Amino acid sequence: MLQRLRDYKAEVFARWSLRHCTSVGDAPRCRALPLIENRGTLKIGDHFSLWSHLGRSQLAVGAGGLLTIGDNVFINSATTISAQAIVAIGNNVQIANWVSILDSDFHGLIDRDTPAPAEAICIEDDVWIATKATVLKGVTIARGAVVAAGSVVTRDVEAYTLVGGVPARPIRKIGPHPAILS
Repeated sequence: MLQRLRDYKAEVFARWSLRHCTSVGDAPRCRALPLIENRGTLKIGDHFSLWSHLGRSQLAVGAGGLLTIGDNVFINSATTISAQAIVAIGNNVQIANWVSILDSDFHGLIDRDTPAPAEAICIEDDVWIATKATVLKGVTIARGAVVAAGSVVTRDVEAYTLVGGVPARPIRKIGPHPAILS
């Protein structure tokens, strides 16, 4: 009975924390209060977890932008995801602390008043993005890929590939990771 009450309170807090989202699936969880800015469409699937206890996580969707997050996705503390155009995150994705996923440069290098064009980001199912990695505009990270800590992803990542470095390059092929798939 006590556990059911705790689960209920946790879900109520999560739904309140995610109240600015366009839609939220079943059984969301939030640990501490994230920053949600939604001027477009922000859709979250079932069994979503968003931690902000070590640093505030941010989900930002610009005017007309689209951020979709699939089922069974975990996003750890101090992560920033910004969708000025489209960021699509698949199912069973794990995103570690201090990760940045940005589909826009926000402004030009010389003329800071001119908005930079945004390019869609697609993170497919079963992907793991490690601590302090950055995913830049126009990138697709294919199913089952792993992005090593501190990497900067500037181009597409093949399925079941470990990438790392600045800029991120393939390190080796990997098999499906059963821990994430179950």
